Amino acid sequence: MHRDIRLHGMMGDQTEYFAVVAGNNTDQRSLFNIVQEMDQLRIFSPGNELIISPRGVSYQGNGGSFCEYMFGVDQSSSDLARPDVINRLTMYGVRTDEAGSVLFSDDTSGSATFDAIFFEGNAVCNYFFFVHSDRLPYPLKQQQEELVKRLGKAIKRSEAVSDGQDDALISELFPLLQDESCQLFLVKLINRPHREYRDLFRSFYFRNKKISDDDFARLVSVATAHNIDRYQQERIRIDAMYRSPANRRIVDEYRNILLACNSRGEISNLDNARLTRLKTLSVRNKIPGALFYTLDEMLKKGRNLKNSPEQDYIATTREILEGIFFQEIDIESRIDRDDMLKLIQAKKKSVENRDHGFDQLMLDAGRGCDEKIHNGADSSLLDGFSYVITYLDRFDSVSNLISQLAFMENARINEEMLRGLLEHKAAFDNLHDGCFHELFIRELLTNTYLGGFGRRKVKSLMAGLAAIEAQLSTIEELLLDLSHIDREERTAVVLLEHVRDRIRNFYSRVTTKADREALRWEITEELRAKKLINTDIADQLFDDTIVTIKKEALYLHTLLPQIFEQCDVGLREDFLENSGLDRFFVEELEREYCEKNDIDVEHLQQIRKGLT
Repeated sequence: MHRDIRLHGMMGDQTEYFAVVAGNNTDQRSLFNIVQEMDQLRIFSPGNELIISPRGVSYQGNGGSFCEYMFGVDQSSSDLARPDVINRLTMYGVRTDEAGSVLFSDDTSGSATFDAIFFEGNAVCNYFFFVHSDRLPYPLKQQQEELVKRLGKAIKRSEAVSDGQDDALISELFPLLQDESCQLFLVKLINRPHREYRDLFRSFYFRNKKISDDDFARLVSVATAHNIDRYQQERIRIDAMYRSPANRRIVDEYRNILLACNSRGEISNLDNARLTRLKTLSVRNKIPGALFYTLDEMLKKGRNLKNSPEQDYIATTREILEGIFFQEIDIESRIDRDDMLKLIQAKKKSVENRDHGFDQLMLDAGRGCDEKIHNGADSSLLDGFSYVITYLDRFDSVSNLISQLAFMENARINEEMLRGLLEHKAAFDNLHDGCFHELFIRELLTNTYLGGFGRRKVKSLMAGLAAIEAQLSTIEELLLDLSHIDREERTAVVLLEHVRDRIRNFYSRVTTKADREALRWEITEELRAKKLINTDIADQLFDDTIVTIKKEALYLHTLLPQIFEQCDVGLREDFLENSGLDRFFVEELEREYCEKNDIDVEHLQQIRKGLT
């Protein structure tokens, strides 16, 4: 049984360190040296050294560093392809050649600032390690290669890293060294301000998957007090949101589909449909698009995935953008309303198909304008391109706002946003009458994942904008109407959760009027006590909740077992179309049913296949 010596302290006012030396004879030699006049901690063994100073660390000898992967840390596709690889391992003096082969070197000395450590690795916690063993081969590069063989797999897969459980980590690694007389040196560095910000964000987000204005103000206060830069704030928030189990399932499935596409060298129409559906789910679950963009870049970078022949909308885009440069040879090629509408429709199709070709064409056109102007072309060359960019920015702004309104509970809408939306609507309708509805509303209202409250908000928005344009209403009145629907939606969500729980634990049946009134009184008092409501629950809202729970019970206990037994896709679709239940909600019920009854989720996917 090995013994260990531990040293804990602060280096500066932000970095906390834990130094551990584990072995059977750790008490028989000097291992630490504190240089007080330089405010340094030196950790050493024959041939190895790690110095922690106020600015960072310097090292020589064998070993390396590791940390838990987080979004924002560059991750190789080989690691992405292995779900059990959860940690990043970097060995001193190691590099990769053009073919991707790992090359070891005797030149292992180096240094890193704390800023670089927490920027390039994990934003909160990073480990450094080295090993003293008489059984390791002498040349450093051979030591490094041997340490990777013995410890690499365990380090990259150990859950003790993310949990910060140093005892468990040492217990996993020490036996793998196969030398009872060796010493394992482990140093953990923690950025305390980053940890405080992460823990605070987690407590807010994991509570209800949203950040209120008051919560956000507290986060800003912590970030300002500790001078945490915006990039670190963003990657900490994104990583914390990814850790939510519901979010992680969606993102991991997205990754797995892309990995399968990579192995085949192509993205099929079915794969594309599944990826698009996951994107829709991500909006509903408030998952930031940055998670998906990061995966796209990491998994597609440097790989020539087979694509279908160039789509018509890409060809049209290329044609219109190339026309911008005809001005140089005195050919009138002004982008008119019809051209602009074709570009917007192409942009819309590219988003739906996850086709980055449109964005690449836009980047190429912008770069071409800059190069030609730099080489002496008239600056008016940019006018047509600027006109296009302005409309495409409008498209992005409107798409994001309406998607949030339609699919997200408690979407933040204010008067300024509605005024901007009114301005954007006028600009799109200027291309042709009804263009705004055609681009953003018509297909949305046919989306099977659009819930009842989302549909009400979208219809209320369109009716309100029309009334304002006709000078029959105001921005303030529209905002009040949308806020009322949003409050009703939040109450409905809370009410459904509490009524379902109450029925499950106290009321086996709610059949009589007296039963319903008693249940309603208890729920109202409970929600008031928790300060979740401050008014009475509307009759219709309560009755709708009871009906929803009955439909849920009917589906779970009667229809769903029959659907699984008979693979009856038609019965499932008939229920979804006629029950009025939110499709997201029904799919979550199905997933929980599969987990509870130990049913392979792939069976459920086969049943859903006709609907996706």
